[in-house]
Formats: sequence, structure tokens, C-alpha cells
Amino acid sequence: MTLTGAATVFVVQDIAASIHHYRYALGFDVTFEYGKPTFYAGLCRDDVELHLIAAKQTNRTAGQGAAAIFVQDVDALYAELRARGARAPKPPRDYPYGMRDFNVLDPDGNQLTFGMGTEPG
Repeated sequence: MTLTGAATVFVVQDIAASIHHYRYALGFDVTFEYGKPTFYAGLCRDDVELHLIAAKQTNRTAGQGAAAIFVQDVDALYAELRARGARAPKPPRDYPYGMRDFNVLDPDGNQLTFGMGTEPG
């Protein structure tokens, strides 16, 4: 049997505000919304899929999630996301674990780390 994909699920307080943030600050497309009113949503950018669930629909705590997303050009993505208004406190930098990366926080504090491998030094 072959695994064919995965989606990180972030718990959020205000799903409408979070959908807006992921769409406009991070450049994700909304692939689906579920519920009336919406309490679960899917988002996609390139080959990365994320899901959001409203905190009132789960026992998990909002803002405690994290995902690492691998990119081809971390510096260009950082510049794009900052221009879109994303909350990226520090610019990309090289780390001894072989990655150049930076973090973005969503409105609830869920953390997305965007990075790419670096050449061994």
C-alpha cells in the first residue's frame, strides 16, 4: 500500500478570519469549506495542503500546531509573504542542522516553518 498525501490540521478560533489570513497573507487557495457555518476548511498552495478546524469542534487547543514546509527559494518566499502582511518575526537564516528557514505565525499562533536545505559547509 502506498501513502499518497497528508494534510496538517490546525485548530483555530475564528475560521473565517483564518481562511482570510491563509488566502491573502500566505497565498493559499481554499479547496473546500465544510459546515453551515463553516467549521472545517481545506487550503492548498502548490503541493502543500493544510486543513483548518474551528476550536469549538474539537478538544484540541487552538494555536498549538506546527508544520515544516519545504520550498525551492526561501528568501523569495519570505519577501513575498512579508509583502502580503504575514507575521514572520525573523528573516531566513542558515542553521547548523542543514536548513535555511524562517517561521510564520498565523492569527492563533500556529507556526509554519518554511525552509530549504543548505550545502554542507
